[in-house]
Amino acid sequence: MTTRTASRPIEATMSDPSLGLPTISMAVPMPGFPAHREFVLVRLNDDGLLYALTSTEEPELRFLVAPPEPFFPEYAPEIENHVFAALNTKDPDRLLLLTVITAGEHETTANLLAPIVVDRDSMRAMQVVLTGVDYPVRAILNRNF
Repeated sequence: MTTRTASRPIEATMSDPSLGLPTISMAVPMPGFPAHREFVLVRLNDDGLLYALTSTEEPELRFLVAPPEPFFPEYAPEIENHVFAALNTKDPDRLLLLTVITAGEHETTANLLAPIVVDRDSMRAMQVVLTGVDYPVRAILNRNF
């Protein structure tokens, strides 16, 4: 059984700036980075469209991420039950999706096949490789608003 995620602005996830940056704990390490489980989400622009998911253990390790909604408004992947279990939630409204961005010289792409799923309340996360769908790993990033 799967559950479709709901869309809610990323700013609803961000803590009060006076309290510091939200720490995100990976329930399952990201593929290729087994030693890195703690990250902070750093806003990179005033629009709240780009963030750096930065390792607290090794700050040089960071991933450019963005909420998919402004760029891919129709993107609504179904999240499998095992992800809800790993994040210790049952409520899709608690989930935030982030796509990993690759900035290139001629184009910038988003990985829609493997979003990072974050529980907004516990700040636990995991990168999920979606199955049974044909979302691209390198979707060209366009602002659609």
